[in-house]
Amino acid sequence: MAKHTTYIFSEDAKGQAEFYIQAFGGEILSVMTYGQLPDAKEELQDKIIHLSMVAGGVPLYLCDSFKPVHPGNAISQSMEFETETEARDAFDKLAAGGKVTQPLKPEFWGDLFGQLEDKYGIQWMITAKAEQAQS
Repeated sequence: MAKHTTYIFSEDAKGQAEFYIQAFGGEILSVMTYGQLPDAKEELQDKIIHLSMVAGGVPLYLCDSFKPVHPGNAISQSMEFETETEARDAFDKLAAGGKVTQPLKPEFWGDLFGQLEDKYGIQWMITAKAEQAQS
C-alpha cells in the first residue's frame, strides 16, 4: 500500500507554505535546507530542499525550484511505499515508456528515492521509508 502526497516546486516554498496555512489553517511540520546537506554551496544555504506541511488537514510537500516554475512543471506526485519491493515495482512500471530523471537508489537521508516522468508527462517521486530502504 502506498501513501500519496502532492509535491509542489515553488519559487518561494516557505512563503507559499505560509500562504496555504493562512488560507486553510494548518502547520509546517519540518523544513530541510540545502545548507543542511554535505558540501552545500554557499548561495544555496537558505534554499529549501524539503518542507513538509499540513494545510486544511491535507499533507503537502514543497521545495524551492531551480528551474522556472510554470504550469506543468510545478507539481510532482509523491508515492511513499512501505517496502522496497513495492517501490521498485511501481518505479519500473511507471518508467516504461517514460524518462527516468533520477534512478531509484538509497539517498544520504536514508530513504530509497527516485524521480521520473511517465509516458503521459506526469512527474513522480517514489520513496520507501528509511527502515525499509536497502542498497
